[in-house]
Amino acid sequence: MPMPSARRLVSTPLALAIACGLALPAAAQTADADGATRLDAVIVTGTRATDRTVLESTSPIDVLDEADLRRAGAVNGELGAALQALLPSFNIPRQSNSGGADHIRAAQLRGLSPDQVLVLVNGKRRHVSSLVTTGSKVGRGTTPVDFNAIPLSAIKRIEVLRDGAGAQYGADAVAGVINIILDDGGDGGAIEASYGAHHTKFEPTDQRITDGQSASLAAKVGTALGDDGFLRVGLEYKELSPTNRAGFDQIPPWDQTPRNLALQGQRNYHHGNGAAKDINGWLNTEIALGDAATFYAFGTYNQRDTEGANYFRYPDGEANWLEVYPNGFRPVSIGENLDVAGVAGVRTQWGDWDVDASLNHGRNEFTYRLRDSINASLGPSSPTRFKTGDYAFDQTLANVDVSRLFAQGDNLHTFATGVEFRVEHYETGAGDPASYAAGPFTDRPTGSQAGGGLTPQDEADLDRDVASVYASVSSSFGEKLSTDAAVRYERYSDFGGEVTGKLAARYEFVPAFALRGALSKNFRAPSLGQIGYESTGTGYNAAGQLIQSRLLSVNNPIARALGATDLTPEQSINASLGFTSRVGENFDFSLDLFQIDIDDRVALSEAITSDALTDFIDAEFGVPGVQSVSFFTNAADTRTRGAEAVANWRHPLAGGSLLLTGTWSYADTEIKRIVATPAALSAVVPDAVLFGVEESNTLTDAAPRTRSAFTGSWGNDTWNLLTRVTRHGSTKRVFNFGGGFEPEQVYGAKWQLDAEAEVRLGDRWTLAIGGQNLTDEYADLSNEDIFYFGNLPYDVLSGIGSSGAYYYTRVRYAF
Repeated sequence: MPMPSARRLVSTPLALAIACGLALPAAAQTADADGATRLDAVIVTGTRATDRTVLESTSPIDVLDEADLRRAGAVNGELGAALQALLPSFNIPRQSNSGGADHIRAAQLRGLSPDQVLVLVNGKRRHVSSLVTTGSKVGRGTTPVDFNAIPLSAIKRIEVLRDGAGAQYGADAVAGVINIILDDGGDGGAIEASYGAHHTKFEPTDQRITDGQSASLAAKVGTALGDDGFLRVGLEYKELSPTNRAGFDQIPPWDQTPRNLALQGQRNYHHGNGAAKDINGWLNTEIALGDAATFYAFGTYNQRDTEGANYFRYPDGEANWLEVYPNGFRPVSIGENLDVAGVAGVRTQWGDWDVDASLNHGRNEFTYRLRDSINASLGPSSPTRFKTGDYAFDQTLANVDVSRLFAQGDNLHTFATGVEFRVEHYETGAGDPASYAAGPFTDRPTGSQAGGGLTPQDEADLDRDVASVYASVSSSFGEKLSTDAAVRYERYSDFGGEVTGKLAARYEFVPAFALRGALSKNFRAPSLGQIGYESTGTGYNAAGQLIQSRLLSVNNPIARALGATDLTPEQSINASLGFTSRVGENFDFSLDLFQIDIDDRVALSEAITSDALTDFIDAEFGVPGVQSVSFFTNAADTRTRGAEAVANWRHPLAGGSLLLTGTWSYADTEIKRIVATPAALSAVVPDAVLFGVEESNTLTDAAPRTRSAFTGSWGNDTWNLLTRVTRHGSTKRVFNFGGGFEPEQVYGAKWQLDAEAEVRLGDRWTLAIGGQNLTDEYADLSNEDIFYFGNLPYDVLSGIGSSGAYYYTRVRYAF
């Protein structure tokens, strides 16, 4: 795709920012006024040593600070969107018509599954969401951490460890660790307001569209408590309007009745961002307890109401009653999401030992509702609003960590050990009776359209205990050699025990060059959601018609009869090798190669569809109308190979500091083994494939293999100017509609241009104007097999998104 013309660039209001140069970060190391960067900042993630910096780490680490996150221009101030802009190996697509993924967005690191990255807040494990993302493509079948439940304004910096770290931090740290460190300022605070909107030329309908307006207001304030303590609190309110990038409806051939054809050429579907409202609160505090102890506490609160899109139902369809919807209807999903987390602990000294003891609790509650829907089997008197289910996940853990520094001449060794006990609880609640009822009209589909409700028989109530003990040693042998070693034993009450370990080292041959490498064994146990979650939804069959589908837990008798078995933990071996270089104070470079082998990956099966399946379930279990089923399985063994590079060049320029940053990431996943189709399933559906092309595509080609960025930032006492050019790599979509119909399409790489100009107005005020995707680029148009008769012209897989250009302004008052 050609780059934008110079005339188009100059015509934007951000030409001044663009003129400063091109570029942006993975480590996003913005230049300060004195030309310094955070390469010399001491890191706290991935090592127990207290004096390591980014370039001195034995594994690759990115560091983002408050200014980086603020200048990312994230839509609606979302943390996930900011990380997508700043980290090339981080992927969090905006999915649509994807069930729960319209409400809780799943993020990837290094192209792996969202639940294979561990998220910490102030070094403490963060809980995952209660909703399994079943209707999505990226992250399908996972229970991810909800990044957008953490307020952006609360963050001081983020450290991203791109390496396996299960021995250091526990299960789930397969792809890496993201450690979010909260603001710990004392006196003072800030108030910030922002407003933005999408403005685009939408080619499929030949329209100029302005939508997706977003507004946010954030405030935080702090005060010193004694000599060393502080209290920091903040609030945020955010509101997002929807975008719609649906095309003109051509009406599917099997639905072309006169009444349905009257809707031809209209935009009957919705494709894009859903509406959202967020209220966020947070606190972070430390209080000295005498001379040798410190009490600390921190927490976050998020209440978010969201809306999601679903497929349109035509007037003359069996899912409709004309008395209720004479012009057809499109159900809207509603998510009510409550997320709360809190940690309290004490740090003290016991002789020469540093001791940290804490108690950590997190809870996510999600209520799923529908409006503008109907249970057609109940007839024209059916309700049109439904609650389809309640979901909740709790995590409570207690841990004690002790560490001590040992010095032997020029050699320094930090030994650490600790124990942790974690309790997890997952439960689901049934929907309204009308959401799953089979009414008297037996020729009509049962349950609420766009997702039947959970029945009392579908409810889950699961818990487990996890205990672990670890030991680690971080050593520096003079100025040239540093090492990290760790071992952990972790025991799950439902899966037994696992031993994980890690060895990492860095050797500096000469002051400007160093080699580093790591080898680790990691694991991830299936989440309680993957074990106990059930849902009813809709999908397409081989003829392109909407059918009802059920996701069954592995404990469901129907799933067992089709060959489902107990899930087992995923096992991984991570290996990496890289080098770092720093030439003077102006240039640094790092390149890291990695390989991650994962056995027994947990994933959803293919959607199994057959008339024989429907008859079997009705005859054996008395459940009529089930047209498609899927369930979790240990689907495959995979190997991911990749590379990541970061380069920075800084120089004084025109009374300020110029920083140019280039980043590049590559991750290619291949499948080494696929689980065989169970004999029990083959006996019911002879041509069934338990794990085939569509779900294999989810693990391998759905995420971009490559992503690169080139950023330029310049700042002085008055101005901060930033320009970022990002190249999103190609993606591939494969569908399995059944009956041998498996359409696919490769979506080519795309370039994205972002820019921002920020000016200081006196000592307290700053004003910024910026934009993302300023050249208004879209992914390739989907082909006729995939765009569903013109309704869904763009796929969600491309990193450039499907909403077009986004412009914003921001004002900040600091005191």
